[in-house]
Amino acid sequence: MELPPYRVPTLRSIVKHVSFRTGLYFKKIGGVILLASIIVWLLSNFPRNINYSKDYKGEIAKIESSRQLPEQQREDQISKLQSEQRSEKQSESFMGMIGRSVAPVMKPLGFDWRLSVSIISGLAAKEVVVSTLGVLFQTDSRYEKSSLVEKIQTQKTDSGVQLFSPLIAFSFMLFILTYFPCIGVISAIKRESGSWKWAAFIVVYTTGIAWLLSFSVYQIGSLFTS
Repeated sequence: MELPPYRVPTLRSIVKHVSFRTGLYFKKIGGVILLASIIVWLLSNFPRNINYSKDYKGEIAKIESSRQLPEQQREDQISKLQSEQRSEKQSESFMGMIGRSVAPVMKPLGFDWRLSVSIISGLAAKEVVVSTLGVLFQTDSRYEKSSLVEKIQTQKTDSGVQLFSPLIAFSFMLFILTYFPCIGVISAIKRESGSWKWAAFIVVYTTGIAWLLSFSVYQIGSLFTS
């Protein structure tokens, strides 16, 4: 078979090709990420009527009106209360209900319900995992000065354990990289194979492998870090 001549690509052709492909990617995935982020936001903010364990508004107003505490201490206490309120609100939301339903399966991997929810949202596209974490850990207070990265690094689970320790972060990334890419890929497999059996097999097989890998890394790693 006759092959075309191979030449070293020019900088202009590389930039043109990369920019074209990048533009196609953003057009293809941008709408999916936006739609998924909206759905995650709605699920994490409803229902609106939640019976909180304490009167957060009353305690915040009491601290704001107090002049006995230094300003920085007042801001720290208010920020802590608002963080607790937001965490309780998310836990009682529809998103929290979904996360708690799958949390027992993901707990041996070191994941709490928020990480479990982000994995589920990744079914649309793995890029949605990051946007889901952004919605769950969003900053909506004038007293919050930390960035999203800092908030994720300092988050704790309901039991007081660090949400993203190096071991849990590695286990989480390993799971994300291993389980099946997205619904679009599964649809393509079904279309090419002509059967849903192969598509279902890929879902079960890759997710099972991802669970076993993350389980092994987390459990074995816990023996050396505990």
